[in-house]
Amino acid sequence: MELPGIKNINTPNLLPKDGEVEFNSHFIEADHLQELIEQTKWTQDKMNMFGKVVDLPRLTAWYGDPEASYTYSGITNNPLAWTPLLLNLKKEIETYTGSEFNSVLLNYYRDQSDHMSWHNDDEKELGHQPVIASLSFGEPRLFQFKHFEDKTIEKISVSTEGGSLIIMRGETQKYWRHRIAKTSLPMGPRVNLTFRKISV
Repeated sequence: MELPGIKNINTPNLLPKDGEVEFNSHFIEADHLQELIEQTKWTQDKMNMFGKVVDLPRLTAWYGDPEASYTYSGITNNPLAWTPLLLNLKKEIETYTGSEFNSVLLNYYRDQSDHMSWHNDDEKELGHQPVIASLSFGEPRLFQFKHFEDKTIEKISVSTEGGSLIIMRGETQKYWRHRIAKTSLPMGPRVNLTFRKISV
């Protein structure tokens, strides 16, 4: 199922400038959604918004090598040990991308209300020009990019089908923000895995 008005096109670069985002709409055929939902040790993190402490609008989990701790949005994540499934997925993505990863952030979007606001992954632990590989399973959701500075560039949107892979490289985190938006359309569960290399 594709989202209305969105067409999936495999491309070496979705961005017109200032970064590189590769999109592969059918990277993996196997559906690991239920396995990930059941086997992952999900956490309901909280964040400070306008002076109030609120629940993060999704469930999360952080897995990786023992030293690969990561802090974002004031939340410090100490890694859980790799599961066999996560290790296998990591190896497949490393072979495909030619990059090495030592950690993965999992996001569980339970329905259409769960989302991720505009942000860029520019934390110091990720280093300069990080490579981030984002693998999705489950219900398609709208993955969007917008440029920090150039307002003449329209938002770029792709529908993340189950098994699709987005790879962000180069200057992407410096010049572009991305998000998973809320929607009024009824949506089933989606699990997204973002593989990263934490500098230790």
